[in-house]
Order: sequence, then structure tokens, then C-alpha cells
Amino acid sequence: MERTFAELRNSPPELYALLFRMPKGADLHNHLAGAVYAESFIQDAAAKSLCIDDHTLSFARAAPSPEAHCTADQTAAARALEDNQLFGSLIDSLSMRDFVPGRESAHDHFFATFGKFSAVSSEESGVYAAEVTRRAAEQNESYLELMAISGGGRISALGKQIGLNAGFEETASKLRQAGLPALVEELKARVDQMERQRRTSLQCSAAESPACHVEVRYIYQVLRAYPKDQVFAQVLAGFMLASADPQVVAINFVQPEDYLIPMRDYHEQMQMVDYAKRLYPNVHITLHAGELTSGLVPPEGLRFHIREAIEIGHAERIGHGVSVMYEHDAVGLLELMRQRHIAVEINLTSNDMILGVKGKDHPFPVYRKYGVPVALSTDDEGVSRTHLTEEYLRATLTYNLTYADLKQIVRNSLEYAFLPGASYWRNAEYRAPVAACAASSETKACQEFLSGSEKARLQVDLERRFNAFESAVTMQTRTTTRKPTP
Repeated sequence: MERTFAELRNSPPELYALLFRMPKGADLHNHLAGAVYAESFIQDAAAKSLCIDDHTLSFARAAPSPEAHCTADQTAAARALEDNQLFGSLIDSLSMRDFVPGRESAHDHFFATFGKFSAVSSEESGVYAAEVTRRAAEQNESYLELMAISGGGRISALGKQIGLNAGFEETASKLRQAGLPALVEELKARVDQMERQRRTSLQCSAAESPACHVEVRYIYQVLRAYPKDQVFAQVLAGFMLASADPQVVAINFVQPEDYLIPMRDYHEQMQMVDYAKRLYPNVHITLHAGELTSGLVPPEGLRFHIREAIEIGHAERIGHGVSVMYEHDAVGLLELMRQRHIAVEINLTSNDMILGVKGKDHPFPVYRKYGVPVALSTDDEGVSRTHLTEEYLRATLTYNLTYADLKQIVRNSLEYAFLPGASYWRNAEYRAPVAACAASSETKACQEFLSGSEKARLQVDLERRFNAFESAVTMQTRTTTRKPTP
């Protein structure tokens, strides 16, 4: 395999084809709304008789009338399916395709896309979750954690109504008395509906397609650019939901980290997570932290986010972590992450597009140097016009990774996934399985162990996929005769 990799390194198209087939384990950092490609949104906007704002090239609902007409400065979305120029312009507006910075920065264009397709997108859409699952299955992925449900809407409104003038304990009591548990039950019902819709869209009951074998779990999103009373209500609701619904495996904070409120309230937001974690200690936490770079915020704003996410916010994984070397005692922080086995969800394309951080300026090799576990992920593959294979290709070519390096990163993605059960591996060096499976994964002792661990079952499945992949590549290498280039 290493010889094959070394040979194909000089031929990125061939290397891509090989990486596409390679087992990739999990995508642990994937925003569902941002993972959908613009073409799907355009099709659905046309089907729903939405309009296109001619100035912003964003979707809008038609004015309420029996005929549902668009206004004078709007165009019917269906027109985009007949007009190549409009269709292409919409894709550019709803994604980073062909974007050229000018009056609008790449950072601002990226985050503006979410508002442009919000009229057609739905975070709880099982149909869109099915689209992402199909793409994952095609690339030999076996597990997804989708950020797909949030505490906006009625939960945030309840937080605004109750306020945050008292302490966390008193405010939490008032939120519960005012109906927060009922709103959490509604969220739980929406997750159930989304999962049913996803499986129905994939036709999992009628025919077992490869996509039906991709395990999917959901991560609850706290909208951190909201005022602190609304953020607190979202945090509490998220912990309540994740503690009650096994399909929701963790909470996370989303929206740009450099926005006014996330920067101003960051410390207090981490304290909110700390409070909720003490109430619901079994809930997993992954946090966007360090999605920052020099100049985007003042220097002092770069010095503490990742550390506080870990030490106060109890983060078990860090999303992005780009600004790690700007933190106070950066080396000590890296050592802490290594000791606590806190993985970093690395999003190379996203970090390049949003922050302009890539290549030698990205801390990806620094994390690996200090023994911090890393996992490659997509972030918003629809907006970025990428997918997980592209992320592996980019990492391989940029950082001269070997096949063994990639295999470790893939294994990390399942080792640090928030799946229930113990790991199949004795430790994160992945050299030996646990004692029950030391002889073979087929022994009775191992089968009993696997029956009690969903994580271990996916890890064993990954090893079988690796074996099949490597055998196929070896066979192909032996039988292929390469012709010299004329």
C-alpha cells in the first residue's frame, strides 16, 4: 500500500480515485444545512414555488396570495431550472464556487450563504440528511455525526421571556416551570421524524442500499450569537435533549466565533456549559473553538478560547482549533489535549476559504507533532463544494502523509466518535484489540463484547473494510500492466 501511495502521489487524479474507495470511518464535523449542495436547494425552491430576490440572489417566500406571485424585484425560483445563467449565478451565491474576494470577504460570503438558502433549507430535514448519507456511503464512510437541530425559535424565545438576571440555578428552575421540558419533547419528536424521513428517503425498508448501512447520529447546536439569556435556555435544552434521546449524542456551539456576542460572552457561555454538564454529566460535548486567526479579532481574543472550551466547557473534541498556537502556553495546551485524548476535528478546505489559513500556516502538522489526535472532516461540504475524499486528498498532498498516517486518522474518527460502548482497541495506538478480542473478533468472548458496544462493532467493521480495500488494491497492482508514456 505504501508503494502504491508513493507512486500515485505524483498523479493526484489517480490518488483521488484510490482515496475515494478507501474506508474513511466517520465525518464528525458536518453541518447538515451547509452540507447540502446548492443544486438541491434550487430544485426544492422551484418545487415549493419560492422566489429569488433579484438583488441578493437569495430565496424568499412568495407574497401570500391565492396566486402566490413573486414581487417586482423577485423571480420565480422555477425560472432557474430553465435559465443557465440564473442557475449558475445562484450556485455561486449559495456557495463558495468561483468566489473572488472584493467588497465582500470570503469569510462574510461563506456565512451569508446560510441566510440565503434558509427559506428552503430545514435543519431538521430528513431528505437532506439522506442526501448527505448517500454521499458518505459512496465514499466508503460508515458513520456520520450531523449538526442538524438547534435551540433557536421557541426555546430562545422562552429564554428571552425568562431572562438571566438571577443565577443559573434559579433561571433553570424558572425555565422548567415555564415549559422548557415540553419544548425539549418537541425537539425529540422532530429528531424522530427527521430520522424516519431520512430512512424513508433512502428506501431502507424496501431495499438495503449501502447508504442504509451508514450509521447516523445528531448533534444539538447552540446558536451562540444570541443574547446570553437565550443562549442559556438553548444550552439547558440541549443537555436535556441529549440526556434523553440516544440519537442526539452531543451538544456544540455554532455561528461565527468572531461575531460580537460570541467574543464578548465567551467566558460566560463556557460557564453555562459547565453548569449544565454538572446536571447532566453523561452528555458529550464538542465545541467550535479557535476558528480564528490573526487580524480577524484582536490579539487578546486569540489567547484563551480553546483552553476555556476544555477546562471550563468540558470539551471532549475541538472543532477547527486553528488558533491554537496563539493561546497562552500553547505547548502546555497541546500537552493537555494529548494527555486527555481530546481530538481535533480538522476542516482544511473550510479553514482555507473562511480564514485564509492553509499549508504550512495550518496547525494540522503541529497537532500531530505533539500527539494530539486528529480527524479529517468536511464542515459544510455543500457550501465549500468539497467532500470527505477531497479533504483526504488535500491532507495527503499538502502534508506528505503516508497510507499509515491516513489509516490512523480514519481510525481516530471512530475512536473519538460519540458512539455508545467501549473501544475495540486496547489504546489509541491501534496495535492490539481489547483482551476479549485478542485471539479473533469471531470468538465467543469477542462477540459478547461487541454485542455491548456499538462503537466497537463499527471499529471491527472498519477493519474488515480496510482488509477488503487493501486486498483489492494489491490484486489490482499485481494484474495491471503500466504502459510507458509515449
